[in-house]
Amino acid sequence: MYGMKEQKLTIRVSQDVLEGARRYAREHGTTLTRLVTSYLERLGTTSDGLDSASITRRLAGSLPASADRSEYRGHLEQKHV
Repeated sequence: MYGMKEQKLTIRVSQDVLEGARRYAREHGTTLTRLVTSYLERLGTTSDGLDSASITRRLAGSLPASADRSEYRGHLEQKHV
């Protein structure tokens, strides 16, 4: 990644998502740039995109498809307590 020509990327995410991502990066000793770059690199090296991304595999089935936002938030809070 470093030493190569870099391009600036602007994305829009909710405040909650951004705060969670910052917290995750801080807890794992990395940066948001490294997290996003690593994820995008993995997408580019797989033939089936998101389905083979490790984070997608870990999250698949963690909640029922009918779960709403409050159930998801409760799941995350319980998981990260």
